[in-house]
Parts: sequence; structure tokens; C-alpha cells
Amino acid sequence: MAETNTGRKVYIVDGSRSPQLKARGKPGPFSASDMAVQAGRALLVRHTFTLDNLDEVILGCMMPSEREANIARVAALRLGIPQTVPAWTVQRNCASGMQALDSAYRNIANGYADMVLAGGVETMSRAPVLYNEKMVNWLGDLMRARTLGQRLAVFGKFRPGHLKPVIALLFGLTDDVVGLGMGETAENITARFGITRKQMDEFAVASHQRLVKAQENGYLDEIEVLYDAKGKVYDHDDGVRADSSVEKLAKLRPAFDKKYGNVTAGNSAQITDGASWLLLASEQAIEKHNLPVLAEIRDSQWAGLDPAVMGMGPVHSMTPVMLRNELAIDDIDYWEINEAFATQVLGNIAAWREHDYCKTELGLDQPMGEIPHDKLNVDGGGISLGHPVGASGARIVLHLAKVLQRTNTKRGMASLCIGGGQGGAMLIENVNV
Repeated sequence: MAETNTGRKVYIVDGSRSPQLKARGKPGPFSASDMAVQAGRALLVRHTFTLDNLDEVILGCMMPSEREANIARVAALRLGIPQTVPAWTVQRNCASGMQALDSAYRNIANGYADMVLAGGVETMSRAPVLYNEKMVNWLGDLMRARTLGQRLAVFGKFRPGHLKPVIALLFGLTDDVVGLGMGETAENITARFGITRKQMDEFAVASHQRLVKAQENGYLDEIEVLYDAKGKVYDHDDGVRADSSVEKLAKLRPAFDKKYGNVTAGNSAQITDGASWLLLASEQAIEKHNLPVLAEIRDSQWAGLDPAVMGMGPVHSMTPVMLRNELAIDDIDYWEINEAFATQVLGNIAAWREHDYCKTELGLDQPMGEIPHDKLNVDGGGISLGHPVGASGARIVLHLAKVLQRTNTKRGMASLCIGGGQGGAMLIENVNV
């Protein structure tokens, strides 16, 4: 099993994120770079180091707009970071934000950098709507037409079917290799572990209740207020449903397997816009710039698995971290497992309890045990907050660090499933206890 912690200590200095705004059938008020810039500016102005001390900027994003090629560089320059600081964008589907953190972590650990701004962003409400191939070919013919007669001939070939749009978000949420949508892969997990509709809906309701409590108690102080072009204020995650109940969710129809399914819009992550940043630094940079320390990144791991059950990625990535660091479940104070679907999180919990899965799929001699529900996603998750795919990996690490700080506890594990059949995990520690 590969060793990943290869060098110097790497610390999370600070972090900030935007509110996560639910998509409501039309483009949201902010572009991805707008969200990244507003969330990042608040983070940078809190610190006194000059921005040329940053070694690089890394940003995860799955679907930047046509005006945001290498969105990390766009955001960095708009943040006023000097042109001499390189910036690059990473894409690992749902874990793009965690990939940005992991890339920064490894570069600092290996001595290639001392201070990196890393995070993730996605405006899913602005996912591209594209022309289909027939329309693209028709436009190409029109561009090549030189005479009036040639143009009229091309116009005569136009058909209504040319206007059928290609909705990128739908294709992005489908695995072409196995021919399944993400919701269908969730149904596979439901069947594998015998998870009931009621269990899913109860988990979803708990997610909303926990977010409501977190908002009421001021537990989300990593959120930075956004202002749109008309001066409207956005200061909280707006997809939360305080009145959610199992009875109300039970009325929703299955979203993916219409006849036999149990996965609904109510027990799945919301389509959402959001951005999140973390400032990572070496011990030398901490001392040089007199920086605070929020947490230390101790380890990380990526895993691959069958795309048809991609939601099981967390146990496949967390298990090597647990073994490498000789940890038991009780050694982890808090967990963040991204809520792509309620059944997906419940499936991962069930897998670590089950002897057969642990032996045949994870190579363990005995079950890992059960993650306590009161230590998992304690302030809500993707079902209530939403899952802006490029940002979630950074958001859960940032919030986990905040939870450890708030509760004065030591160790946390963050993990995600990843479309295409992968998992990512990151182990962090609160060094202030």
C-alpha cells in the first residue's frame, strides 16, 4: 500500500466559502469566477502577507463557462494576485475541490511550495446548454457559403431538430462507460445493502434539521456574504427546508427508477452553485508570516472502483488511510462524507459493518465498524446544503476543520464519492488541542 505522507508538515491556515445557492431553473446570479473572487477576497484581506508570497493558486472546477478557461488563473488575477504567481485548474468530477487541496498538500509536503491558495467552485445553474451535432454542422455549412444561392441552399436544409439542445449537466451526471446516471448508481447501492425508502428519507430530514440548527447557532462562520450586481445580499445556504419531514418526502416519486426506485429529489443532493477556498502553508511559512493554524493535513488517498456503484468511493479511499495511520473508527472525532445521495452515505456506513464487503471488496480480515451518526455531517450535508460538484471537496474539509476547532477535538476524516467510480479521502488534525 503506497505511502503518501512524504515530507514536510502541511497546515490549513484559514478558509472561506460562499453561501451555496440552489439552482432554480435558470442561470444563478453569479458566474463561477464571480463566486470564487468574492469568497476568496474576504479570505485574503484577513491576512497581512503580500500576495506575491503565494507560490501558486489551484482551483477545482468541472464546468467553467466559455469565458473562464483555466478558471484558477481568471480568479487569481481578478483577486489581485500578481501575474508572477502561476494558477491552474483541476477536474476530478465531484472531488475537484479536494483534488486542488491534495495537489497543494503534496507540493508543500514535497518542498515545491510554501503557501498555496486552493479550493473549488461550481455554478451548476450555469452549466452549458450546447448546440447538437446537426446544428453545428449546419452552422459550419452556413459559414462556408459564399454566394446568396449557397446561403439559400443551406437555409433550405434547416430542420426543427437542429434546435434540440444538448444539456451538459445531464450528460455530466451520467456515466457513459456503464450507461448509468448517478441516481441509477445510487439505486444499485440501495439494492446491494437493502436500504429502505424510509431510511433514506429519515437521513435526508436529519440533514435539513442539522443545517437549520447550524444556521441558528452561527456554526457556519466560514461563509462570506455575496453581493450581486443589483446589490442583493446572499448570506446563507438557501436550499435548506426547515419544514422537511419524512411524511412530506414520502410523497415524492422516484426520480431515476420510476417503477421500483427509492431515490428521489428529496433524498438526493441539490443542484447548487458555490465556491470554497483554503489557504495551505508549510511550517516555515507559518513562522515567517506569523500565520494562524486551523488544522494539519495528515494524509490523503484516492481509490478506484466499479462506476456502477461509484457511491461506495468513500470506504474504498478511507480504508487505506485508516490502515496506514493505524486508526480505528473511535479514533476519528468527526466525519464529513459528502451527501450525493442519502442511500450512498448509508451504503458506506453499512459496508464497513459488513464482514463480506470488508473482506471481498476492501481486503480486511474483519469489519471496520460503524460510523456514529452523531459524529457524521453534524451540520448538514449535500442534501440540505447542495453539492456544487467542483466545490464540495474543499467545502467539507474546511467545515470539518471548523467543527474540530469548535468542539476542541483532534481528528477528522473527509471523503467523497466521485462519478466515474472513484473515491477521495483526507485526514486532518486539530493541532491546537
